[in-house]
Amino acid sequence: MAAYSYRPGPGAGPAAGAALPDQSFLWNVFQRVDKDRSGVISDNELQQALSNGTWTPFNPVTVRSIISMFDRENKAGVNFSEFTGVWKYITDWQNVFRTYDRDNSGMIDRNELKQALSGFGYRLSDQFHDILIRKFDRQGRGQIAFDDFIQGCIVLQVPVFVGRRPGLRKGRRGRPERRPLTRMCSSRGQTREPGSGAGDGCFLEK
Repeated sequence: MAAYSYRPGPGAGPAAGAALPDQSFLWNVFQRVDKDRSGVISDNELQQALSNGTWTPFNPVTVRSIISMFDRENKAGVNFSEFTGVWKYITDWQNVFRTYDRDNSGMIDRNELKQALSGFGYRLSDQFHDILIRKFDRQGRGQIAFDDFIQGCIVLQVPVFVGRRPGLRKGRRGRPERRPLTRMCSSRGQTREPGSGAGDGCFLEK
């Protein structure tokens, strides 16, 4: 089992690619993650419950980005209802990550990233792929871990849609329409990230 997979013990949890698990299973996960029993999972609690496969803390920027997407009441966290959306969101990205992690290394290298972005509908130069690797490779390995892959896709505005390719949305007359690629390069060729405010695949057993 990949290191970025959820590990709740034998027989628990949905299989890869399965539908959203039942509410009782998600509620049990929610309670384990909600350490202070506040009924709201904070970014710190979510970060501690996530694994990126490198045995390093999950990217806090990614965690905050995910929280901000689903926190409808501006409470700096997600309640149980919102947590189900977080679970689905991370699961979808895990499935995408596994699709393009061709060698099952738990990391996305430059060629795999190029294949992923091409699959999303983007046609980018080799230089741009190199820039992306440098931007999102926090480990200095020339590869991107799962949490940084999510963050890169968030910055590039690549959405996940169930039943169709990530990166495409329906335009007029039902035709696929590519999302705009966020501007990533300054005049000096350095990457920059727009202002910031994962799923059976990422939660660790506590």
